[in-house]
Amino acid sequence: MDREQLTEDLPVGGQAVIEGVMMRVPGKIVTAVRAADREIVVLEEDYESITRRFRLLGLPVLRGAISFFEMMIIGLKALNFSADVAMQQEDGRQEGGEAGEVRDESLVARNEDMPKSGWKDQLALAGTMVFSVGMGVGLFFFLPLTVAQYFGLEKNALEFNLLAGGVRTVLLVLYLWVISRWREIQRVFQYHGAEHKSIFTLEAGADLTIDEARSFGRLHPRCGTSFMLIVVLFAIAVFACADSLFPLVFGHPQSLLERFATHFALLPLIAGISFELLKFSGKKRNHPLTRVLIAPGLWLQQITTREPDDDQLEVALVALRCVLGEESQAVQA
Repeated sequence: MDREQLTEDLPVGGQAVIEGVMMRVPGKIVTAVRAADREIVVLEEDYESITRRFRLLGLPVLRGAISFFEMMIIGLKALNFSADVAMQQEDGRQEGGEAGEVRDESLVARNEDMPKSGWKDQLALAGTMVFSVGMGVGLFFFLPLTVAQYFGLEKNALEFNLLAGGVRTVLLVLYLWVISRWREIQRVFQYHGAEHKSIFTLEAGADLTIDEARSFGRLHPRCGTSFMLIVVLFAIAVFACADSLFPLVFGHPQSLLERFATHFALLPLIAGISFELLKFSGKKRNHPLTRVLIAPGLWLQQITTREPDDDQLEVALVALRCVLGEESQAVQA
């Protein structure tokens, strides 16, 4: 893959997982995980986004909404893979073998080389997704509406959504701060920082080495944390407009359930526009106005990223070099 083109178009994305990092470019996903025996286990998968397979779905805004759900599925699969590596290591120790005997040394493990997931695994993944989405909708979506309704602001669309948006923002920051206190999550946040440093190194055209990556920052404008904050803030304006139009269209004020249904129906639109804003902020990050607009997202990343150590940087760089086709030797899961 042409690195200059990658650096210019910025299509490299990633995610921290359990003791590892997932990296994604058009056509390929690589997840690298540090196993208990210190070896790096790598899973390489070919993957073409549906927005690239069908031109109509690649239109601006629409592609963002679809990519949001795609990344949820990809992220959960990467998390499951990293958890499987940890489980395999634990099983190997319980059976009395050395951790390194759990798998054979080989080339990068490709998707077709790995055992296929059974229907139970796929059902568990689907169940996890449904549960996660349900919890997110209840905590970050329905609860703020209930709070705003409790204060009797339903007749003023702007005030209602400013309060609901404020509650949503506070819940998001509080949730991230609380989980950041857990030692296991702190490790994940360190890998999150390693992912950002590695991508910064690529974008700067520097060598993908630990020495080079160490000097870059851990706060990236295209981070998913920033995306969540953009969604929360942008939703205030969109929901206020929708709530103002509802009585004009339907001839009566909204009930709480009608407001919930209206807002929920608008989520794909908000996600799609937020995705475009995130891409734009990444390309125009040095513009003075863009710096002001992306500042809140970078502040929030002070919670969701930690400074990585060299071992964690190594894992992120292995994932990045593999997804770019610059490294092929790794350990098979």
